[in-house]
Amino acid sequence: MSEINKHEPKSKNEEVDLIVFFNLIGKALNKVFVFIASLLKAIFSVIIGIIKVIIASWKIILAILIIAGVLGYALEKTKPITYSSEMLVEPYFDSKYQLVTNINYFNALIASGDTQALNAIFSSDTSDLDIRDIKGFKIEPGPETENDRILQYQNFSRRLDSVRKEEINFEEYIENRSIYSGRLFLITAYSSKRDIFKNLEKGVLSAFTNQYSEEEFFKKEQLREIQRQNLLTQLQEIDSLKTFYLRVREDESKKTNKQLKLGDISLSSDSKSTTREFELLEKENNVRNQLNALEEQKIEQDKVFDVISSFQRVGNQNISILDRYSLIFPILAFMLLCLFYIIKRVIIFAKNYEE
Repeated sequence: MSEINKHEPKSKNEEVDLIVFFNLIGKALNKVFVFIASLLKAIFSVIIGIIKVIIASWKIILAILIIAGVLGYALEKTKPITYSSEMLVEPYFDSKYQLVTNINYFNALIASGDTQALNAIFSSDTSDLDIRDIKGFKIEPGPETENDRILQYQNFSRRLDSVRKEEINFEEYIENRSIYSGRLFLITAYSSKRDIFKNLEKGVLSAFTNQYSEEEFFKKEQLREIQRQNLLTQLQEIDSLKTFYLRVREDESKKTNKQLKLGDISLSSDSKSTTREFELLEKENNVRNQLNALEEQKIEQDKVFDVISSFQRVGNQNISILDRYSLIFPILAFMLLCLFYIIKRVIIFAKNYEE
C-alpha cells in the first residue's frame, strides 16, 4: 500500500505538467492564428480600400491611364525600330577566343561612336553601308543537344581528380560553364535598317583571324603533310616488296625440278620460298585508308571557321515586352496612383495617431 501511495503523487504531477504543456501549446497556436487572421484582415482592408478609391475616382484613374497609354503609343512610334539577324558559326584552332574578344571590341567601337574604325572593318567598295545604322552585336553559345552537353561534361571531368570530380555534378557544370565551352556560336547583329546584314558578314567573319589561329592552322597543315609523306614512303616500300616477291615467284617457276638421289636419299630440294603477299595487301589497304582520311580531314578543316548559317538578307523586327510603352506606361501610372494612395493613408494615420 505504501508503494502505491508513493506512485500516486508522481503520476498526478506528470498529469499536471502535461496539462500545462498543452495549455502553452494551445495559447501559442492561438496567438499564431490571431496574427494570421489580423494580417489577412489588414491585407483585405487595403484591397477593399483601394477598390473603394477606384470606384470613387474611376473617372480620374481612367483618364490618367488613357493619357499614359497615348503617351506610350506615341513614344513607340517615334522610337527607331531595331532589326536583328543571326549567324551560326563553328570556329577551329581555338579562334573562338578571338571571336568573342572582337565582337566585344565591335560593341565598344559602336558605343564610343568610332565610325572611322568601324568603316575600316565593315565597309567595302561594293557596299553602300552606313556605319551609323549598326546598333550592336551579341554572341552566345549556339544550339546544342543533350548529347553535346554530356560530351562536354565528360571531357571536363577527365581533367579532374577523383575528389574534385565527385564535388561537381552535371547540373552544376552546365549552369556554371563559360561561353567558350561550346562548339557552335550564335552571333546576332542589330541594325536600324532591315536589309544591311549581308554587308556585315565580311566584317564579322574577320573577327576570327588572329596570329595564334593562323599559326595553329599552319602547324596543322605541316603535320598533315609530314604524315602524308610518311604514308607515301610506306606505299613505295610496299610496292618494292611486292616487286621483289613477284621476281622470286617467277624465278621459282622457271627452275626445273631435278631429282638427284644417292641411294634412297634425295639431294634436290623442291621447297618454295614463302612470301607474304596477303599481308602486304592488307598493309597497303591500311595505308591507303589513312591517306584518304588525311585528305578528308584537309577538306573538312582547311580553314579557321565554318559558317553553318549566314545572316538573312532581311532582318526580323526586334521588339520585346519592354518596348511596348503603350502597355508599360499605364501599368506604371496605376502603380504610382496606388503608391500615392498608400502614402496618403500613412500620413493621415500618423497625424491622427499624434492627436
